[in-house]
Amino acid sequence: MSRDLRKYTKQTEPRLIIGFLVLVFLVGEGLIFYFYGTGAGLMGLTCMVGMLIPVLLVVLFLWIAEKLVKSNQ
Repeated sequence: MSRDLRKYTKQTEPRLIIGFLVLVFLVGEGLIFYFYGTGAGLMGLTCMVGMLIPVLLVVLFLWIAEKLVKSNQ
């Protein structure tokens, strides 16, 4: 393992976020389907995707702003 903590952080943060989302979608939706049935599971999936869209838009906006600031420096 290298001693470059910035590189380590750049690799680890996306992995943690992806792992969290996989857990929420698979375990959360699986439990909803199991306990409440297909209709509730589909509604839960709809709500989770609906929640994910604004979050992704904010992340996209911040990523674009970061690129613009770095290109102007």
